[in-house]
Amino acid sequence: MSQPVIVTRPEPNEYAPSYAGYVAHVPETNILAEMEAQIRIFQDQMAAIPDSRGGYRYQPGKWSIREVVGHLSDGERVFAYRALRFARADATPLPGFDEGEYMLQSPFDRCRLTDLVAEWELIRRANLYFFRSLEPAAWTRIGIANDDPISVRALAYVIVGHTRHHLETLRTRYA
Repeated sequence: MSQPVIVTRPEPNEYAPSYAGYVAHVPETNILAEMEAQIRIFQDQMAAIPDSRGGYRYQPGKWSIREVVGHLSDGERVFAYRALRFARADATPLPGFDEGEYMLQSPFDRCRLTDLVAEWELIRRANLYFFRSLEPAAWTRIGIANDDPISVRALAYVIVGHTRHHLETLRTRYA
């Protein structure tokens, strides 16, 4: 069995300023342990929300709880896809994604909250396998997404920070 890779925090020049808040949400240094620990945190927080409350919006025009969870799955997929491409040294610039447009086309409010939570967990577990398989050099590879450079390790931090951001929003605005 190979030794675990030590992943250091990304430097500010490894991601766009728009991602700085997500990276700042993750002060921990073992990003793989945090990705795994976040599964239980996510499950526990979501288990406290009955499925019947999944359509709740804290304000008109805001996403429902189901939509927030679906958005987390969309974001996880997009960020991990970028990490895959860049880890494999694919230098093709990748476009951004319009989360608002994604939401307009999403089926989330027709889904059961428990199914959306289960889907997010499966995506996260698959991403953990991917990130754990990376060689040290892959973590520092940088690609272009949405016209900005970003490294593979920064994307791992963005994934965890993005989820933390939305879990905090669910705790504070949807409680």
